[in-house]
Amino acid sequence: MTTSEPGAAAPTAAHPAGTGDLLSRVSIGRISEVIVEQIRLLIRQGRLVAGDRLPSERELCERFGVSRVTVREALRVLEANGLIEIRVGARGGAFVTAPSSRLVGEGIVDLISLASISAREVTETRMVFELGIMPLVCERATDEDVAALYGICDQSDAAVQADEYPLELSAAWHIRYAQSAHNRAVAMFVDSLHDPLLRSLERARAAAPSPDGHGVDEHRALVDAITERDLEQATELMRTHLNRSAERVGKADDAAL
Repeated sequence: MTTSEPGAAAPTAAHPAGTGDLLSRVSIGRISEVIVEQIRLLIRQGRLVAGDRLPSERELCERFGVSRVTVREALRVLEANGLIEIRVGARGGAFVTAPSSRLVGEGIVDLISLASISAREVTETRMVFELGIMPLVCERATDEDVAALYGICDQSDAAVQADEYPLELSAAWHIRYAQSAHNRAVAMFVDSLHDPLLRSLERARAAAPSPDGHGVDEHRALVDAITERDLEQATELMRTHLNRSAERVGKADDAAL
């Protein structure tokens, strides 16, 4: 990376061309936040990618014209946001990380809580999304996908028989279903919804308990239809399955009013 950001100092013997030349001195606002935004922007632009090592703390201090305390504060924020990983040792430093959908999911959970978004709204979103990807799943699901979905059904059957069915298994089935669309954006999005999905299922169970085996049977029937590439049948089964969840979640929201 040799292109300099506007305002960045020219390369010198002390500052050879490289990552450091993408960073410019800051002097306004809360300085650590400005540093975070500069580095975040470079990651979004693809000028810093997963695996890239940021300059050392000393180099960052010189590049930004700030103290080491300020640089460390900025690095802590970037690490907390999942944008970098701090490694220790002789080959340590701050490294750009791959995006984490689970971190995105934590942010979505916070937004849902702060915005008072109801479990019903989360379930309606699931209906739009999970029905929408059914054509992709029926077309692209591999033998491995089908085996994985049946495997979750088998685990669920055993759990129901033991009267200890964890809702995590239901969430796992729906996430694995979405992964069977073989679309990276879909997979990342649905993985980020893991916690909101689990919470909506918990709300539904608390407000309107029903035999867990019913949902497991519906999951298995869905895998059968996907295996047969029967889009019409699979779509109808998914609609029925999600409508049942929506009714239970609706009771949970009504009870909270």
